[in-house]
Amino acid sequence: MKRLLFLLIFIGSLIITPTINLFASELTNVSSVTNELNISSGGEGDAHHLPSAFSVIPFAILLLMIATGPLFYEHFWHKNYPKVAVSLAVIVVGYYLFVLHNTHGPVHALFEYFQFISLLTGLYIASGGILIEIDKEGKPLLNVIILFIGAIISNVIGTTGASMLLIRPFIRLNKHRIKPYHVIFFIFLVSNIGGSLTPIGDPPLFLGFLKGVPFSWTFFHNFPAWIFAVIIFCILFFFFDKRNKDENPLFAGDNGERSGKITITGGKNFLWLGVVIAAVFLDPNVDGFEWVPSIHYDGQKFSFVREIIMLSVAFMSYKFANPVALKGNEFNFEPIREVAFIFIGIFGTMMPALELVASFAGSEAGSALINHNTLYWGTGLISGILDNAPTYLNFFAAALAAQGGSINIPSEVVNFAYGDGYVDSVLQLTAISVASVFFGAMTYIGNGPNFMVKSIAEQVGIQMPSFFGYIIRFSIPILLPILFIVWLVFFAFI
Repeated sequence: MKRLLFLLIFIGSLIITPTINLFASELTNVSSVTNELNISSGGEGDAHHLPSAFSVIPFAILLLMIATGPLFYEHFWHKNYPKVAVSLAVIVVGYYLFVLHNTHGPVHALFEYFQFISLLTGLYIASGGILIEIDKEGKPLLNVIILFIGAIISNVIGTTGASMLLIRPFIRLNKHRIKPYHVIFFIFLVSNIGGSLTPIGDPPLFLGFLKGVPFSWTFFHNFPAWIFAVIIFCILFFFFDKRNKDENPLFAGDNGERSGKITITGGKNFLWLGVVIAAVFLDPNVDGFEWVPSIHYDGQKFSFVREIIMLSVAFMSYKFANPVALKGNEFNFEPIREVAFIFIGIFGTMMPALELVASFAGSEAGSALINHNTLYWGTGLISGILDNAPTYLNFFAAALAAQGGSINIPSEVVNFAYGDGYVDSVLQLTAISVASVFFGAMTYIGNGPNFMVKSIAEQVGIQMPSFFGYIIRFSIPILLPILFIVWLVFFAFI
C-alpha cells in the first residue's frame, strides 16, 4: 500500500507539473517583486517570501486523488484517504515552517479549519437527531417545493444545517425513483445557492460579516441574483423530474397508500441547532463581543469559545438524541469524518495557491485587472476548486487593496460595502459575494456541505458521479450556463 501511495503521488506530480510550469512564468514577476519587498506576514516584524509555484503540487495531487480515488482505486482510497490528506498537508505546512520560515499561514489555516469543522460538526450531529418523515409520493412539484423551502431555510440555519436536516427526508421521499440528479440539484440549491441572503447562510458571507460587512447588506444586494437563480433551477429541476419515469428496483411494488402526514421525531434537537446558530455570533472581532475570551496572535483575535460551544453541542445533542430519530436517519459519523480529513488536506495544502492568487491580484498588474466582471469570474472559478470561504476573503482583500483600502479596518470595509469613497465597490462586493456562494456548487469540495451530502447519498446506495463526472455531467452543462446568465443579467453590462 505504501508503494502504491508513493507511485500515485509520483504519477500525479508528473501529470500536474507541466501545468504548474505554465503558470510559473506568469507568477515570476510577482514573486520577484514580493520577495524583494519581503511581504510581511502581519506579525511582529517577521517577514516571509512568496511560496514557489511548485508548492501548489501537493494541493493539485490531493484534488487529483479526490477525483480519481473513488473511481479507479476505491478500496485503497476509502481505507487510506486520511493518511493521504494529512501527509500532503504536512508536506506543505513543513515547507512553510522550515523553508519559508512562515508561521503566519499555517496558524491561520489551523484556526480557520478549527472554526470550519466545529460549525459543520455541530450542525451535522444536531440535525442528525431530527427525523423528518413525509408520507407522500415524491412528485416533481412537491420536490420543487422542498428545494425552494430548503433554499430559504439555508439562510436561517446555514447551508450545512439545512442540507443535513433535509437531505435524508428528500431521499426517502423519492426512494422509488431516486437518481443522482435529485442529489445534485439539492447540492446546487440547498447546499450552496440558497444560503446567499444572510451571513449565517454560507461561510464566505459569515467571514465578510466578521470583517465588517453589515448583516443586512447581503440580503438587499444578493436577493435579485438569488431569486433569479433559485427560480431557474427550480423550473429546470421540475422538467428533469417530470421526465423521470424509472422506478428504483429496490422498492418495486412498494407503492401503498400514503397518509400525507409529515412527522418530526427528535424535535428537541432544534434547540441544539439554535444554540449552534447563536454561538456563531460569539466572536471577539464583532462589535459588542470584545469581552469574549480569545487567542491573540499576529495582531488578531481568534475565537475559541464559540467552537467549544459548538463541539459541546455536538456531543450533548448526540448523547441525548432520540434513538428512533438516529436509527431512522441511519445516522453515523462517516460523512463528517470524511469531510474532517479531506479538509485537513485542503486547508493545509491550499495555502500556496491562495497566496499566489492574492499576491497577483494585489500587484500593479493584477490591480489593473480588477473590476466587478473579473471579480465575479475569478472569485467564482477559484471558489469551485478551493474552499469558497478563504477565496472570498482573498478577492475581497484584493478589491479593497486595489483602491487603497484594507480589509482589516472595519470602517473601510463598511465604506466599501456602501460605496462611500470607493469606485464601483458595491457592485464589486456583490460580485464577490454572489460568485463565492453560487460557484461553491461547481465541485464536491467547493463548499463543506457538498461532500457530506454526497457521502450520505452514497451510503444509502445512490451511485453518485465521480469528482470529474459531477463536473462534466452537471456543473459544465447545467450549472455553468446559468451562472453565465446570472453574470449577463446582473453584472456584464453595468
